[in-house]
Amino acid sequence: MKTIDFRGVHTALVTPFTAKDNLDEDALEAIIEYQIESGISGLVPCGTTGESPTLSHDEHDRVIALTVKFANGRVPVIAGTGSNATDEAVRLSRHAQQVGADAVLLVSPYYNKPTQKGLFQHFKEIADSVDIPCILYNIQGRTAVNIETATVIALQEACSNIIGVKEASGKLEQMQEVIDSSRPEFFVLSGDDNMCLPLIEIGGHGVISVASNLIPGYISTMVQKALSGAMPEAKEMEATISSFFRACFLETNPIPIKTAMARYGWCNE
Repeated sequence: MKTIDFRGVHTALVTPFTAKDNLDEDALEAIIEYQIESGISGLVPCGTTGESPTLSHDEHDRVIALTVKFANGRVPVIAGTGSNATDEAVRLSRHAQQVGADAVLLVSPYYNKPTQKGLFQHFKEIADSVDIPCILYNIQGRTAVNIETATVIALQEACSNIIGVKEASGKLEQMQEVIDSSRPEFFVLSGDDNMCLPLIEIGGHGVISVASNLIPGYISTMVQKALSGAMPEAKEMEATISSFFRACFLETNPIPIKTAMARYGWCNE
């Protein structure tokens, strides 16, 4: 398994559709080119922002394959392959590896409300099925279950390819516990744009960003400043766009960011 540096800003890509509700492959390619040209660290197709729970299996597979194709090795692709069905997550993850994704992002099983033991078994089975890095995705607000620190650590110990977690729990204290208890090379990425800098201040490594769909260069510069120790400058930059961060969640994600992207001509609403 190759080693990849996942520090920085990874854009949680929107999934563009045509007016007839077909995948807009040309728009997806244009968005990916814009992201890479703007200095983004990585791409995350088929996450929450990419509407993964409502994509058909064919659409899901196609978006991941196209993202890998359009990125063409220039930045890592972290494919969203999580599901509340373990077998489905295994299939999606194997497909992502087959088409060349660099890593997979595994959301907690939603609706099922598993125990911590159930979470461990679910994630371990997926990680054991592939030979690429796996990143856990903790988003209790959408899944109803928190991946507790002890479970994150147990999964690290059991699966060498579980190399990070996307933290969208909003619990900074828990994020600190994970950072303090993890092996040094374990990545902790924010799943909320407005929590990115506080997370970096306590040892985090970056963000899987919604806002960077529209302003990738600005977000990348801000986060790189924070990671390089220029936190006051990063906070000044953040203050300038704090209202945009709030606007991104005035409605359920991804409605606001897709609306903004449509206004600027990147996709249909």
